[in-house]
Amino acid sequence: MQSEGTDTTTGACAFSYIVGGLPLRSDLRLPGLIEAAVSCDPSITVRRADLSPFLSNVISSGPTWQMADGRFFLEIPGIVRMLLCDGRDLMYDPIDGTCDSDLDVFVGGTGLGILLQQRGWIVLHASAVRVGDAAVLFCGASGAGKSTLAAALGCRGFGLVADDFCGITIGADGVARVHPDGRRFKLWDDAIERLALVDRRGDAVRSRLRKFHVEPHATSPSAVPVAAVYVLAEDRPPAAAGILRANMVDAALLLRGQAYRPALVRWMRQQRLYLAAAAAVSSGGGVFTLTRARRFETMDAVLDDLAKHWRELGLAGA
Repeated sequence: MQSEGTDTTTGACAFSYIVGGLPLRSDLRLPGLIEAAVSCDPSITVRRADLSPFLSNVISSGPTWQMADGRFFLEIPGIVRMLLCDGRDLMYDPIDGTCDSDLDVFVGGTGLGILLQQRGWIVLHASAVRVGDAAVLFCGASGAGKSTLAAALGCRGFGLVADDFCGITIGADGVARVHPDGRRFKLWDDAIERLALVDRRGDAVRSRLRKFHVEPHATSPSAVPVAAVYVLAEDRPPAAAGILRANMVDAALLLRGQAYRPALVRWMRQQRLYLAAAAAVSSGGGVFTLTRARRFETMDAVLDDLAKHWRELGLAGA
């Protein structure tokens, strides 16, 4: 146990999940994740602890975070403090009585995403669906429509690989693979209704939001090669709707810009990882910008354009 955190749990971790293909045990229910049996020692443990707001031997810091050797401290003001250690342990300390239902989006999202970065993984702010034996990823800032697009594709029979963030590793064969993430979509009420997913709606993401966890139609059980990455953009003038391939230099810049926490790529000296990811993906399908209208009325046309593009790329199952 690190000196900055004192364990306050009174019992064993009661919940088991798979995150980025890794077994996880938690003393906190994380309704954004899908429970899965974990029979072996977990790769990741999530538990409550009393956390000091300061790390020892800090090597870099920002307004709400501090980093030291093997440790990363993050405070979400008024919500929670988190201490991440060696890519294995995530300790959390609610602030001012934050209820458990409001912790999931930060502990199960932000915290776990950074924990995978801490393990030396490429972590993109993205959703991924399976097309044949490969995955296509949709990147973008919060609110760009990643989850909605992936959920719409799920309605067309494409299984979910990961949502919110995608953990990627590059194997000895040079292939970039995205790991399965037992995670539910986070969708606003109007998207749920328009996609006819009301019967799959679960808990609210936060107590005061009309955004809900939604069960996917199907999920991928194993890591799959990344065939293509699409960075989402809206067709506001002068940008025109369409799909445009990025050259190698732009692909590397795009992927670094879509890292789950871009500043940490620099502070953790992981720039080469994202360059390697761009090279691996570009040698396959490629990195693209997908510019489209955000209106639901155009969703079917966007999905049709994607299916056509996947056929041009030679993806089986498109």
